[in-house]
Amino acid sequence: HVQLVESGGGSVQAGGSLRLSCAASGYTYDVDCLGWFRQAPGKEREGVARISLRDGSTYYADSVKGRFTISQDNAKNTVFLQMNSLKLEDTAMYYCAAVSCRAWSGYVWGQGTQVTVS
Repeated sequence: HVQLVESGGGSVQAGGSLRLSCAASGYTYDVDCLGWFRQAPGKEREGVARISLRDGSTYYADSVKGRFTISQDNAKNTVFLQMNSLKLEDTAMYYCAAVSCRAWSGYVWGQGTQVTVS
């Protein structure tokens, strides 16, 4: 099966940037898309960005378009989430997941990494 490990979270001031990484290991051949989700306290989990590992196509939630960029390093089985112009409302636990390429439907999850914007 696939294992996902996130890293790169932390605390940053509003307007700042962070870069999250998601390293995939194990049987990754059947994984078509990887995505980032986030969940703030008291709120439902929401999809943020996803990327096709086959053709690199990307999809973003409206709330992060123009500020976040998802990318991949196929050689290292790693997906990144570059987050710029961070806002207070971006504060959340961020999770990497193997997802459907057509919907915010995760089926393998990482342990999460905390992002705090103040």
